[in-house]
Amino acid sequence: MKKDIHPNYRPVVFLDTTTGYQFISGSTKESNETVEVDGTTYPLIRVEISSDSHPFYTGRQKFTQADGRVDRFNKKYGLKDANAAE
Repeated sequence: MKKDIHPNYRPVVFLDTTTGYQFISGSTKESNETVEVDGTTYPLIRVEISSDSHPFYTGRQKFTQADGRVDRFNKKYGLKDANAAE
């Protein structure tokens, strides 16, 4: 392999600015900020969203389409579902 062409891959701390959640992961991203975790100093990368605050992972996601296409068609044209309990 050629020397001095690969990025510096090292552990960094990602901070979710929404919730304050921190996690350590490998990255090549550069940062001027540092944070100390368990006696070791790591570069700090601030992110707006992570698995701690993302609606998909937290279960707070909103569904834009609650009804299926068939249900909307039946509601629009006043048809009853033959399989529905009366």
